[in-house]
Amino acid sequence: MFNIDFLLSIVKNKFFIVSVEILIFVFFLKIINVVIDRFSEKIKKYNDDFEFVKQVNTIKLIIKSVVDTILIGFAVMYALNRLGIDIRPILTAAGIVGVAVGFGSKRFVEDVITGLSLILEGQLRVGDVVEIAGKLGTVEKLDIKLVVLRDISGNVHYIRNGMIDIVTNMTRDFSYYMFDICVAYKENLDKVFQTLQEADVLFRELDEYKNNIFEPLEILGVDELGDSSVVIKARYKTRPRFQWAVGRGFNKFYKEKFDAAGIEIPFPQRTVYLQHLDS
Repeated sequence: MFNIDFLLSIVKNKFFIVSVEILIFVFFLKIINVVIDRFSEKIKKYNDDFEFVKQVNTIKLIIKSVVDTILIGFAVMYALNRLGIDIRPILTAAGIVGVAVGFGSKRFVEDVITGLSLILEGQLRVGDVVEIAGKLGTVEKLDIKLVVLRDISGNVHYIRNGMIDIVTNMTRDFSYYMFDICVAYKENLDKVFQTLQEADVLFRELDEYKNNIFEPLEILGVDELGDSSVVIKARYKTRPRFQWAVGRGFNKFYKEKFDAAGIEIPFPQRTVYLQHLDS
């Protein structure tokens, strides 16, 4: 037979009450995170600029991290207090330990200061492709302690902010893709330049690439007289992160145009002279 007194004893149990309150707290914390997400999405609707979107995503992650940390800290202290545990000795001990650790926390302080600098100056944003500490990858996470990069092979690199000295951001505002276009020495360079310009006009009309290219192909001129070819330097100015897709696409496109125009793209060759010796 169901015992109502037993049920009431469970409901009145402080551990049960605290457990329920913790579940409610987790629910409200999830709501707060959802509100932050929706608010950031509304902000991004007012400006769909790629750089602005990256900045909003970065700030959103930082706000969620700070809010979650503060609220969870208060929730823990509240739960301990509800359970009848005096948190004053804990706070006092934490303060003493914090002071002791503070004297030896140079690395942590460096991480925080550098992290704040990176965030406030906008040197890094979530979604940027950067090179840091010899590692190249896309920024997946950024906070006041570390930067998380994922490289093209899928490897994840965790880099302390205090280790960051030089940041090479390859996707800030715009990007360039550099071409080293090799042609045979026998080719007429004026014809080569004209073919490249014609290819550029047609390439920028392709639906796949036209919205990602900011300016026509810039032909910088003859960059090198190599062992077996003349090297022409050129570049495209593109939307951030799209320089590689545009570069790969145009490499294929101008190769086809060169083939149609009879322009040779040479490969390394070596002439061997045989000397006949009289016996």
